[in-house]
Amino acid sequence: MMPKQPRFSNFSFPSRKQAWRWLLPLFLGLLFITTLIWLPIHEKEQETAERQEQLVADSLWVEQTIRFQLQRNEESLSLMAAEIAAGYLEGSRLQDRMENLIRNNHEIHRIIYLDANGKLLTSTDETLMSLDVLSEPSRTADQRARMTRSPLYSQPAADKTGPVMLDYHVPIFVGERYVGSIIASYLASSILDDMVPWWFAQDNEIALTDINGSVIHKRASGGAGRGIYTHHRALNLAGVSLQLATDSIKGAPKLLPSLLVDAIILLSVGLMWSLIALWRDINRRNAAEAALREQVTFRVAMENSLITGLRARDLEGRVTYVNPAFCEMVGMPAEEIVGKHPPMPYWAPEAMNEYQRRFAQVVAGNLPPQGFETVLRHADGTRIPVLFFESPLVDDTGRQTGWMGSILDISDRKRVEDLNRQQQEKLQASARLATMGEIASTLAHELNQPLAAISSYTTGVLNMLEHADAKALDRDMLQEALEKTGAQAQRAGQIIRSVHTFVKKREPMRSAITIAELIEAVAPLVELQAQKYFVSIEIDVPEDLPPVNADRVLLEQVLLNLTRNAIESMQNVPPARQVLRITAALDSRRPTSVVVSIIDQGHGIPPEVAARLFSPFFSTKADGMGMGLSICRTAIEFHGGALTHENNPQGGTIFRFSLPAYVPALQNRPIASTMRATRNG
Repeated sequence: MMPKQPRFSNFSFPSRKQAWRWLLPLFLGLLFITTLIWLPIHEKEQETAERQEQLVADSLWVEQTIRFQLQRNEESLSLMAAEIAAGYLEGSRLQDRMENLIRNNHEIHRIIYLDANGKLLTSTDETLMSLDVLSEPSRTADQRARMTRSPLYSQPAADKTGPVMLDYHVPIFVGERYVGSIIASYLASSILDDMVPWWFAQDNEIALTDINGSVIHKRASGGAGRGIYTHHRALNLAGVSLQLATDSIKGAPKLLPSLLVDAIILLSVGLMWSLIALWRDINRRNAAEAALREQVTFRVAMENSLITGLRARDLEGRVTYVNPAFCEMVGMPAEEIVGKHPPMPYWAPEAMNEYQRRFAQVVAGNLPPQGFETVLRHADGTRIPVLFFESPLVDDTGRQTGWMGSILDISDRKRVEDLNRQQQEKLQASARLATMGEIASTLAHELNQPLAAISSYTTGVLNMLEHADAKALDRDMLQEALEKTGAQAQRAGQIIRSVHTFVKKREPMRSAITIAELIEAVAPLVELQAQKYFVSIEIDVPEDLPPVNADRVLLEQVLLNLTRNAIESMQNVPPARQVLRITAALDSRRPTSVVVSIIDQGHGIPPEVAARLFSPFFSTKADGMGMGLSICRTAIEFHGGALTHENNPQGGTIFRFSLPAYVPALQNRPIASTMRATRNG
């Protein structure tokens, strides 16, 4: 009997289809487990990255806020230094400016003004008696600023008053001569406490450190940082490099916030969401491409229709873009401009130094907030006055890639300004001629007297020469008659010269002139008017009164208009009150100004008339032009003074105008630009 063999006939290896049946679930299971492990880790890393990016963005914003505020203060201090060097700012005005700057900028602890020898002249800190309290780094920075002739910050250090200070030194030069320094001190604590927003300080611990990482000051309003989200941002200032170290108080995100729910939802809708998301992404991509094409077309059409010139430059100053308006403005095609480095072909040779200076300012980031005026050269050689506005160009990461300039052609505005200036000058000349017309009869009467005397004296001399022989001629009587004739001729000539000087058309020019000289020059014309109405004149001008910086003819016109109004207001008052007083004195509130008063005892000014007194073309006279007082106020205001009036306690009116005392730096300075600005205003 044969042994029984094992039965293998029913056994078979799994087929390929059967293998997929168990490999697919296995693959899906592994995918599920991998997803469960990877998803929370990825979410944690993504949340961590987002928090870190948010911290970096916020830190950058804070750093830019601090830098912007410091730059504003730097511009204010540089302007203050320039005005000190020009002689505009001194004494109480300087003290007021310094205190006002601190009052509007709480981060500034104090401002000090030193002379060329380092002597303390002015300080907003009344407890500061000497400069020994300054730290050694601050003194070193002051020497460096003086040597380099540029503003510098000092290294933060504690001075003898205790707190850690960061001093900003602005040297002041008049030409090549060093005349002093302005020092603004910041408390290290104020930089963080006053400049960092409260919401940022609540979520982060922020510290001000030096380049070595040593902490200068720390602010932790919301608590100490956890060291998870940190960022260091350089705060590079002129002369010193600091860092803003930010440490968030937020902790790391949790690994398993809702792992099972998220996994189930993700696996359930994953496929459908993927298909829908893919379909939507395709549609959005197509829509975005269509919108981009539409926006590009719209932008090109808009730029081609602009009359404002646009010009873009990279960080090296190379032109990267110009629009058609700019090409038309300079008369050059775009291919001759794009890619060019300074000097540009449209720069005018006479303004080359100004262009280089402006370009250096733009490269340094010192952009003027209100733009600046200059000229461009057209391809045909004509000069075009333009107004420039520059702004930084930044990419989507916030990194600056260049500058964009907007250029406006202001040729029409310049022509209008010149026309307005010419019209104003004609109006002033007409007003002076009208004034001469009003006193023409009195002038003719006054000239008739010396002319009649001259005629009488010359007739008498001729009779003496005709009826007397040479030996019997009385030489003393003849000499006396000729001297009287000459005196009368000089009197008539003085009156004619006064009128000629008054009505002569000329370009206004400031110069040093005393009030006494001014009154003496216009006195003959004032006396003519006063004699007509039997008005007596009293003049009170101290001999030690400083001169004023003004245009003689314009002020003569002001005095003549005001005295004529005062004299005419007293024609119907009793003779005892017909007195015109002209006085001058230093301004009690501003010792650097001189006040001139014209005081009458006439009928006064009613309230309804006073409200419109300085309005153009308003007059209470039947034949008046209504421009006298308006021109007077314009003339006084562009001299830097003010024209006011008030009731005279003895009856009548007091007109006062103030003028700044003479400053040597302003001698012979043309004031046409000032007049132009005033007239445009």
